[in-house]
Amino acid sequence: MNRRHCATAAITLVCALAVLTSTGQAAAAPVPDPSPSASAPAASPPRYSNAELEKVREQIETLYRKAGAATDAYNLAEEQTKKQSGEIVRLAKAIVDGQARIADLKDRAGAQAREQYRNGGLPPGAQLALSNNPKLFLDGINKVRQSQQASKTLLAELDQTQQDLETYTQDASANWEKLEADRVKQAKAKKKINAQIKAAEKLEAELEDKERDRLRQLEAAAAAKAQTAWLSSGAIKDVSGEASAAGAAAVAFATAQIGKPYVWGAEGPGSYDCSGLTSQAWLAAKHPIPRTSQEQWRLLPRIDIKDMRPGDLIIYHADASHVGMYVGDGAIVHAPRPGRNVTLAGAGSMKILGVVRPDK
Repeated sequence: MNRRHCATAAITLVCALAVLTSTGQAAAAPVPDPSPSASAPAASPPRYSNAELEKVREQIETLYRKAGAATDAYNLAEEQTKKQSGEIVRLAKAIVDGQARIADLKDRAGAQAREQYRNGGLPPGAQLALSNNPKLFLDGINKVRQSQQASKTLLAELDQTQQDLETYTQDASANWEKLEADRVKQAKAKKKINAQIKAAEKLEAELEDKERDRLRQLEAAAAAKAQTAWLSSGAIKDVSGEASAAGAAAVAFATAQIGKPYVWGAEGPGSYDCSGLTSQAWLAAKHPIPRTSQEQWRLLPRIDIKDMRPGDLIIYHADASHVGMYVGDGAIVHAPRPGRNVTLAGAGSMKILGVVRPDK
């Protein structure tokens, strides 16, 4: 329990120090020389007040959140495109095999017809059945029955194979339509992602270096405030679960990626988006999970926060557009957004939707 308090306090302290440092720097600014000979220019006032810069921060955060939701849509469409492409390949092979099977069955049916023609339109067994020899007569009856059964089986197999071939062709056509629809979804999502990111980058680019530093400090302060409120609520006072073997392996993989940049749609090894990191971490733990945060929320078993253990996934925001991996002591590892790197953060620094467990 002491380790948890130390780690969570450390996260809050780092953010607080960042804010205090900036305040200290402002207070420690050199005092102008009061002598008449002093001619140092007065420092220009900041273009944005903290309140105005906070609005800019909220605008940027909203844009990146919208980009995150669009990224999830893009990733899902990409996953479905891969699935449908594989299905089309499978169906194409089935169609080729079916066509070859039909050709073989037709050859066999033709051989039977030619054999009957050579025997005056009667199968070999029928000729024996006309014999006056009782033994030959019985043999002939059996052969007629066998020949009739073989013909029925051949025709039934030919009919079934033709039906299967029609089904494969229809399925291939349907999958092709789905594939094209998902490609359109991907293109739309990509366009939306780029638009949101460019808008956010434009807002940030218009800031001066000092203002960008203050923006980061405001980000840290907002995260620290949310984390402190979350911890103060007692949300994790009873959380003490230990990671499963697979969960520990997933945490080890995810934390090893700290410092790598966020890139939307990326699944490593050099960069990740939020769900790319969590899905690859659990894949490394030999436990594949859905690719996107929304699918992870929809399909994986949900658990209460009080039952949380390292390796579990915390889903954020009402639209399940962000995900981080719980690592213990009130912290997560996650890929935050474009322009940021994979990092540790307070688990309560964003609005939590719920928790899922991949290996439940």
